[in-house]
Amino acid sequence: MSEQQIFNYGTDHLTAHIALAISKGEIKGMLSPAVRDKVIESSKVVERIALSGKPVYGINTGFGPLCTSMISAADTRKLQENILKSHAVGVGEPIDTEISRLMLVLKLQSLAQGYSGIRIETLDRMIWFLEIGATPVVPKQGSVGASGDLAPLSHLFLPLIGLGKVHYNGEMISTEKLLKDHDLDALQLGPKEGLALINGTQFIAAHAVKVVSRLENVLQAADIISAMMIEGLMGSEKPFHPKLHQLRPYPANIAVAAQISKFFQGSEIMPSHQDCAKVQDPYSLRCIPQVHGASRTAWLHLKEAVEIELNSVTDNPVIFNDELTISGGNFHGQPLALPLDYACLAASEIGNISDRRIYLSLEGNTPGVPKLLMRETGLNSGFMIVQYTSAALASENKGLCFPASADSIPTSLGQEDHVSMGSIGARKALQVIENVEKILGIELFCAAQAVDYHAPLKPGKILTAVHNFVRTEIDHIEEDQIMYNSMETVINLVKSGKVVSVAKEAEKTLH
Repeated sequence: MSEQQIFNYGTDHLTAHIALAISKGEIKGMLSPAVRDKVIESSKVVERIALSGKPVYGINTGFGPLCTSMISAADTRKLQENILKSHAVGVGEPIDTEISRLMLVLKLQSLAQGYSGIRIETLDRMIWFLEIGATPVVPKQGSVGASGDLAPLSHLFLPLIGLGKVHYNGEMISTEKLLKDHDLDALQLGPKEGLALINGTQFIAAHAVKVVSRLENVLQAADIISAMMIEGLMGSEKPFHPKLHQLRPYPANIAVAAQISKFFQGSEIMPSHQDCAKVQDPYSLRCIPQVHGASRTAWLHLKEAVEIELNSVTDNPVIFNDELTISGGNFHGQPLALPLDYACLAASEIGNISDRRIYLSLEGNTPGVPKLLMRETGLNSGFMIVQYTSAALASENKGLCFPASADSIPTSLGQEDHVSMGSIGARKALQVIENVEKILGIELFCAAQAVDYHAPLKPGKILTAVHNFVRTEIDHIEEDQIMYNSMETVINLVKSGKVVSVAKEAEKTLH
């Protein structure tokens, strides 16, 4: 990526962060002259194979169980159009436009490597859709995550041939209208192009990019919020001592312990209870490095898998030259399906332990911090019912954690007899993360209330900055009111990344 914020498809290394930036228009994706030459040569190889009469899957044969049916050279183009039409069988609500745009970015990166036989005109049209902000409408359901994400990718690319719908300027319109308004004709696909477009893991991978991004924010926010809760509940800082974690040296555990220790720097609350009679804290406070650390390890596993996937060729068959084409299984979603299920469980555990800390904050066992986080209870219910919501969200997540990849249902008349279900796992992981963002927002709501009761003593400098920020958005509460409004506010502070941003800015001021 150059200083001009240009990304060269097919040659530059794509990461989750860069993919998101391209999808948002913050970085411009383009095709270099060398990539254009390679793509053109690959498409010429496919043209020669189509005319040769030599049977090559998907170029001059049918698809799936019809792979032994030869297609004449005259019908090869019609075959490619038909595959987009027949495979566009998705159902359900459309996916977010950001994920549709990510799918386009990821597909461009794969096809631009020059092993797919795609034409340069087709890649240019895909880039055009991205640049004008016309986003194909893609239903959520229908992929089993093995022959590639066939159904969602078919919907993604119907607009190339003038069909389907797009989100454009805040409306959902027909592609026919979009092309007419821009004085453009629909493309006529060449040999293999339809198959190259819909074979691949871009639906799974686009969701996985979002999982990587949102789970990273969740993990960072969880460390900040849990540290604030420790301050509010007068927990011990000893479980975060580096010497302890060197005896069980998981890198992520060490990192979490070090980060939380940093949050305690400058604390006035910590020294105030150094000589208390309490021997040890409950696990939800004491074992944060082990629990949060294990979830970080799962996140890192997924992040590494996603980066490999984003820079891979995942369609089929793969075109090396006139003599070598390989029909293999690079489209199979299993390499992402397993780490996505792992990440889903890891996210859920962050919510589980957060809910336990919320419950602890209501017990009234901390000097100065009243039961249910409110001085006058009885007439007032305090924060009691807030925890019901976190409990409901944590329980919902447990139901969503059944691994999608544990299932496989044969498709394509048995030709595709093992599938990954990674598309389902990817969607579930995002659902779980959304619930965890809400749980963490609720914990922040409670932790800030608990810290208030220690005034004028303050928590660590970073946590003080976060606490002050929260108090600019919501007030301390001492009588029952509609909690929903405050809860929504703090949840949005977590989800937007603002909590993490404030902490990072404050960290710069530490010596």
